[in-house]
Amino acid sequence: MTTVGEAGWQVLTAHGIDTVFGNPGSNELPFLAAMPDGVRYVLGLHEGAVLGMADGYALATGGPALVNLHAASGSGNAMGALTNAVYSHSPLVLTAGQQVRSTVGQEVMLTNVDAAALPRPLVKYAAEPASAQDVPRALSQAVHTALLAPRGPVYLSIPYDDWSREAGPDAAHLPSRRATAAAELGEAALSELAGALAGAANPVLVLGPQVDADRANDHAVALAERLACPVWIAPSASRCPFPTRHPAFRGILPASVRDVSVQLAGHDVVLVAGAPVFRYHQWVPGDLLPAGTRLLHLTADPAEAARAPMGEAWVGPVGPALAALAGRVPASGREPLPPRSGPPAPQGAEDHVPPQQLFALVRDAAPAGTVHVCESTSTIDDFVAQADLTEPGSYLFPASGGLGFGLPAAVGAQLAHGEARRVVALVGDGSANYGITALWTAAQYRVPVVFVILKNGTYGALRGFAGLLGTGETPGLDVPGLDFVKISEGYGVPAVSVSDAASAAAALKDAFAADGPRLVEVVTAPGVA
Repeated sequence: MTTVGEAGWQVLTAHGIDTVFGNPGSNELPFLAAMPDGVRYVLGLHEGAVLGMADGYALATGGPALVNLHAASGSGNAMGALTNAVYSHSPLVLTAGQQVRSTVGQEVMLTNVDAAALPRPLVKYAAEPASAQDVPRALSQAVHTALLAPRGPVYLSIPYDDWSREAGPDAAHLPSRRATAAAELGEAALSELAGALAGAANPVLVLGPQVDADRANDHAVALAERLACPVWIAPSASRCPFPTRHPAFRGILPASVRDVSVQLAGHDVVLVAGAPVFRYHQWVPGDLLPAGTRLLHLTADPAEAARAPMGEAWVGPVGPALAALAGRVPASGREPLPPRSGPPAPQGAEDHVPPQQLFALVRDAAPAGTVHVCESTSTIDDFVAQADLTEPGSYLFPASGGLGFGLPAAVGAQLAHGEARRVVALVGDGSANYGITALWTAAQYRVPVVFVILKNGTYGALRGFAGLLGTGETPGLDVPGLDFVKISEGYGVPAVSVSDAASAAAALKDAFAADGPRLVEVVTAPGVA
């Protein structure tokens, strides 16, 4: 007899799933007991960190990541981190243990009441199979749904007594199933897009995370060079799909209506590829587009195309479309953009390390191909000014702005890359507390992440908003009294605190040379204890 557990795992492993991120409860033990040899279980101490690790892993591998949550409570703990996975289009398969099937209606302890409704609207698909025999098929549907464009997280609630039941003969067909999205932009669409770009007097490209996810970075570079046009990264993008020292690179667009329009002024054609139009944050109203500007939107997500307030949208795979455009748009005849000057010389200080100086030190210390997981949200412009990112997947950012992404995502990304690439987490002292338990996982599994905590004693992004909104000195803006060295060492990660550039440079060098995780707390503002 093939059990539901055996059949379900056959489906999962057929899709290359060999790692589970979880924090188990009693409802999940039968599922884990059925886990086959060769599957790695990565334990996190809080479901928010668990989901963040899986998010980083999926972003790094480009494949699905399996998350095992505990009933309703564990699912609720993961919801904040789930918001980031939604907007980064991470193909996460979330499973949650449900109580014994015959007791769900009684709402006994650890029942996930109306389980499919709990994660909506954040997931593409949510279900609790109607019978034990339908569990393997539902798992198959979940994985395919997560991977089909537009990619995104899915959720299954599964009664724990289902795993030992007989699967039935139909389950044998599931592991060999494949679902491939074959749609692509047709000749008419490509001709219109290419014609608009070729006929533009002053075009500009705005690129988003789907370009990086499709590994279409080289095609984006080729298109920008044929057009001799500048390139911006979309606001709040979870990835940076364009080399930051390329002559065309201009940075990350600001996240307000007025400021985006200001940056796009003077461009008659804007091609937004692989990103929403646009994910604003600050409410600074203005015209959506400069007068006379035509916006072309290329996305794999029909929902992004439907909800945009302006522009003409084409829905299809972004990578193949960029490849086709790069091949058919003629060279513009405009002068190539001049080489960019080197990063600006950062200003130093005696009793602290300003963020831009710290990012310059990180750039100098990090080996080639390092992946930068950034969650110091108020200093992103400083990071971009100093960064030298050339390889795909070198930058990860919380796509919804939800805190708690940085430390766990860095652990997940490093688990995915193994020895091929190093990962550094650049995280603010306010943000770090939301995912701090990821340090324990890094220590237990000897995941060699370099954790850099920017310690300024405050929520820097909130202080920026206080100025923007004119709210003044409200409660809850500061986070004094945090000692990340003691916290880190308590979780098992060696750590050091520094407050000058020379000490920071030495600490970073040692951290990147280590064969396990290291944490460097860097004082980035004056007067912070």
